Amino acid sequence: MKTSIELVKKIQAIAFAGLEYCENDFDRERYDELKKLSQLLFAEITDTPIKKIQNLFANETGYQTPKVDVRAVVFKENKILMVKEKIDGRWSIPGGWADIGYSPSEIAIKEAKEESGADVKPVRLLAVIDKLKHDYPISPFHIYKIFILCELVNNDFSSGTETSEVSFFSKDDLPHLSGARITEEQIHMLFHLWENPSEQVVFD
Repeated sequence: MKTSIELVKKIQAIAFAGLEYCENDFDRERYDELKKLSQLLFAEITDTPIKKIQNLFANETGYQTPKVDVRAVVFKENKILMVKEKIDGRWSIPGGWADIGYSPSEIAIKEAKEESGADVKPVRLLAVIDKLKHDYPISPFHIYKIFILCELVNNDFSSGTETSEVSFFSKDDLPHLSGARITEEQIHMLFHLWENPSEQVVFD
């Protein structure tokens, strides 16, 4: 199924690019039809209502590029900072979509504050991964994840509008993870990179 989904996403990307650069109404009509067909296929393969798929892409225009998800990685006493997501009641590392006008480190600071109440200072890049190459649930978007190691500036923790709890966990006692946002394998990867600062940045 994953391979089929990736093919559908590539078809949709071609459709969006065609709509952006086509020079006549005939081509525009064909690319628009290709876009609609790709969304119908995605809905059928994933058993998702077509209206939901259409709403996801309602604001998408132009040449399609991967979305960027930035995560703030904070350690304290051999434990990692995590937040409980209201949307699914499971745990993840503070972070979210990169906003226009912010650098990756600024996003890490912003997301850590909004989701955990913590003030942090970005220290170094740990990893840049493509969700497609890791064991994540199927997503309608192609997503890159950026993990930035951050130093904890204060201990004034509080949940945010999208989170309900804040806590630290050891790598051997992890909570129920929000699988669309973080995997156990990656938590262990982050611990390894933190424990071995001479290791190179992980990518792909």
